Amino acid sequence: MKENLIQASAEPLINYFNALIPLNAGETNLVTSLFKPRLYRKRQYVLQEGNVCNEFSFVVRGCLRMYKIDDKGNTHIIQFAAENWWTVDIGSFHGRKPSALNIDALEDTILLQINYDNLILLYTLAPKFDRIFRVLIENSYVTLQDRLLQNISSTAEERYLSFMQVYAHLSNRLSQTQIASFLGITPEFLSRLRNKMAKKKP
Repeated sequence: MKENLIQASAEPLINYFNALIPLNAGETNLVTSLFKPRLYRKRQYVLQEGNVCNEFSFVVRGCLRMYKIDDKGNTHIIQFAAENWWTVDIGSFHGRKPSALNIDALEDTILLQINYDNLILLYTLAPKFDRIFRVLIENSYVTLQDRLLQNISSTAEERYLSFMQVYAHLSNRLSQTQIASFLGITPEFLSRLRNKMAKKKP
């Protein structure tokens, strides 16, 4: 059963890497051996504030959210991660310091995870992955930078339209509260915004 889970879980990640840079047999075996599958049940923490982020996680099935809870108890969602997406608190992971963020499962979720030591080992044994992960981190930085610019210069309607472009495949899997938290607005304002936009459609 466990071997079947590993084989079934590794395939999407191997396909993901092959779409970027084709892997040889040795590199494929490294992925299978160094990435460990884990099932997280709905509402289970992948990372909790105050802990060090020890894993770089690839989503095989399910959906995660990365978020921060402020001093007033408000939730600010930074990222959703569904199938074929990655999630990590990169500062905590590479800095080996406590995280200020939380990551939890919005659905039952299967992840493939690699810890810090094994990721460094992967870079050493197969330098191709050093390039792959550098591109992943660069793309993530660009995405976060674009989101920051949106938050300081775009209207709520523009942010919602951008959300629908990036996360359209998740719109029916996320609650209105979760989407509103990601956009930095209240669920009531989101409801009014959706109604307003619906009336604009021909």
